[in-house]
Amino acid sequence: MDLIIVESPTKAKTISQFLGKNFVIKSSNGHVRDLPKSKTGVDTENNFTPQYVIPTKKRKLVNELKKISQEADNIYFATDEDREGEAIAWHLEQILKEKKKENQKYYRISFHEITEEAVKKSLQNPREINQGLVNAQQARRVLDRLVGYGISPLLWKKIFKGLSAGRVQSPTVKLIIDREKERKNFRPQEYWTIKALLNDPQSPLEAQLKKENKHRFTKFEINTKDKAQEISKKLEKSNFEIKEIRTKETKRKAPSPLTTSILQQKASNELGFSVKQTMFLAQKLYEGIKLGDKKATGLITYLRTDSLNLSEKFLKEAQEFITNKHGAEFSQTRRFQTKSKNSQEAHEAIRPTSAFRTPLDLKPYLKEKEYRLYDLIWRRSLASQMKEAILTSTVLKIQANSYQLEARGLKIKYAGWMKLYPEKQKENFLPEFKTGQKVRLIKVKSEQHFTEPPPRYTEAGLVKKLEEIGIGRPSTYAPTISTVEARNYVQKEQKKFLPTSTGELVNELLEKHFPQIVDYNFTAEMEKSLDEIAQEKKKYVTVLDNFYQPFKQNLMKKEEEITKKFADEKTDEKCPKCGEPLVIKTGRFGRFLACSGFPKCRFTKNVQGDKKENSSNFEIGVKCPQCSGEIVKKRTRKGKFFYGCSNWPKCDFALWDEPINEQCPQCGSLMVKYGEKTKCSNKDCPQSRLKKDK
Repeated sequence: MDLIIVESPTKAKTISQFLGKNFVIKSSNGHVRDLPKSKTGVDTENNFTPQYVIPTKKRKLVNELKKISQEADNIYFATDEDREGEAIAWHLEQILKEKKKENQKYYRISFHEITEEAVKKSLQNPREINQGLVNAQQARRVLDRLVGYGISPLLWKKIFKGLSAGRVQSPTVKLIIDREKERKNFRPQEYWTIKALLNDPQSPLEAQLKKENKHRFTKFEINTKDKAQEISKKLEKSNFEIKEIRTKETKRKAPSPLTTSILQQKASNELGFSVKQTMFLAQKLYEGIKLGDKKATGLITYLRTDSLNLSEKFLKEAQEFITNKHGAEFSQTRRFQTKSKNSQEAHEAIRPTSAFRTPLDLKPYLKEKEYRLYDLIWRRSLASQMKEAILTSTVLKIQANSYQLEARGLKIKYAGWMKLYPEKQKENFLPEFKTGQKVRLIKVKSEQHFTEPPPRYTEAGLVKKLEEIGIGRPSTYAPTISTVEARNYVQKEQKKFLPTSTGELVNELLEKHFPQIVDYNFTAEMEKSLDEIAQEKKKYVTVLDNFYQPFKQNLMKKEEEITKKFADEKTDEKCPKCGEPLVIKTGRFGRFLACSGFPKCRFTKNVQGDKKENSSNFEIGVKCPQCSGEIVKKRTRKGKFFYGCSNWPKCDFALWDEPINEQCPQCGSLMVKYGEKTKCSNKDCPQSRLKKDK
């Protein structure tokens, strides 16, 4: 009997269908060893040796794996082919070899897709565990532990409990805070555009002012209403004539295949999925979906990758599918170069495991969101293997006395890859004109504009920025974003990130006393060093020692230097449980009242009337529609705000959006705020669609 160990139960279930009775497939459920939670767990005096333990919840599973391994002739570690997967395989080997039986052999196998062909092929080509990848993963884990367990206790002492710092999370928070500073310091600039509506009142040609004689207007040159009106009046008295017609062909390149970050950005922008949701759905598509009466099979390749590479097998499949479906003239085999600064393991891009499995074919077997994500991946992968689109652009130059205006049109001459994206095929047709032809003025319109501040980061924008500056890796974006939200360092408003006062406090301290931890270049260089450990160009101990020695010295210095930010505020109120005075404390979720007899007495309650951004459990002046109690602002265990009845648990009324004292005219439910708009809180009501505030 041969034993195959994977890290996921679903993956194990899928693989078990491909192999005979001689194979037993088991799951490790992720990592089986980790650093202890109760202490740093790193021997900094002995080459930064990690002190691994088997978590309590994993001991039963590990014992089962040990028992099964005693019956196996060969053991195959089939965890994912990245640093985490390699480390899991190594940890399993370290645990199982303690009772390795005679003549038993260990093998490492890996595959980019969970299909029968890929799994069987990997068994024919086993390899050894890549110690470079293992060392890189260990270095990342140790670094994160040294930073987290070094600075976090200091934050607890100097600010308040519940705070943490991290090698990746802290620069991520700084990005959001820096963007907010840019927005606050932004000063809008006024500018005006002037357009002429010409020719046909039913379907007017719109031309924009560009020049006066030979002088081309800059964006901010027309910057007052008076100036715009002066030019508009002159245009109204002008004669309009087609001065020149320019036509040229432009090519629009086929899009690249999907890396993890591109997938996260596209799913966010086009499907409205969070990064966490995208990775959850992609994991399900990767691990296997049962297709009717057929075996479950993986529908996409491995989802954590920064490679744009596509296998030769898929390139041939794509060429065949495109030729059969759209014609040979649409097919063009393309190979893409990875642009990521620190591209790591040689994965493929994210693609369907078969080009012939169209989204419509799979729709009966997929849930709606799974289908939408698969459709995005399938279309993008096939489009990358199609010819570029050819567009014909036309520019009409229109003379109006001393002024020149331009109108632009666009036609699709050849769709190419855009054949797969009908919604992208937007054309702007211009009427047929001849040079010298007179055109009639219908109206001149001038519009006032103001420059906008840089936008707040969405999840997609944040992932793009993190990748651009080289912070984090495909596997870290989703957990990093979840962590900074859970710590209440940032909050979302209309799907955009804003820093909280807690996040700003922590960032201020780190910038002043631990600048390296939040320095983008330093963090990116550390990522590069981890890559070089994986490639065995740098030593594990050297990288850690170069970081830790100055970090340790600075940490010891700051313990003495930094003064406590918040002191407890005394009150005249007594604790209802023990009679000791109550004091006002500050925590990561705002101010609260606590018994001064802590830890003997653990009584706490919210500060009444405190309506700061981090406060919860305060009344908002709206009655509960179910029991006439008061609606209060609450917070989940993960730090997210919601609105619920003060009579909970007797009354379970709750909303995510803030309610207002206004009833829906159609169904009578409470109306809720949505940015600067309102909508009905009842999702089944047509009024739940947004309407503008009166």
